[in-house]
Amino acid sequence: MPRCVPRQQWLSEKDEALCLRLHQVSRIHWLRKGCCVVSRLSNGVFWYTLMIALLVFRGPAAVQPVLHMVVTGLACTLFYKWLKAKTNRPRPYHRNEQIQPLADPLDEYSFPSGHTLHAVAFSVIALYYYPVFAAFLLPFTVLVALSRVVVGLHYPSDVLAGIAIGLSIASVSLLF
Repeated sequence: MPRCVPRQQWLSEKDEALCLRLHQVSRIHWLRKGCCVVSRLSNGVFWYTLMIALLVFRGPAAVQPVLHMVVTGLACTLFYKWLKAKTNRPRPYHRNEQIQPLADPLDEYSFPSGHTLHAVAFSVIALYYYPVFAAFLLPFTVLVALSRVVVGLHYPSDVLAGIAIGLSIASVSLLF
């Protein structure tokens, strides 16, 4: 007779199993290095560079989009820090010894992925003003989300929550 597992426990087990499978990609040297680079760039370097480049190459016309990105980024930071403090979800490598972190975490907790949240929010805002950037922003944002699991810092559900929250905050900001 199959054992009856509560839905939350079942989801948690599936989340950890998928996390472990995606983390195994890090065994491939060039993929590990690529994910580490993307993860490092998404600490802010990529987004700050984009904002500076917009100001340099687009001049005064870029001030509103850049300010929009800055304000949205601040809202994202405040929300995700508050949420992390409320949920206190341990990072995957704290719960599973088969998962080794390949990057230093910026904070203690896992849920949600702040890198993914910001990548989605910044991409939505940037694409609102500059749809032509989709060819490089969309792939980069997807790579940020995947890299956070591959480097062992997040569960897939952390990344999905980051996507949903980033999309929500950016969408609300577009209403103003």
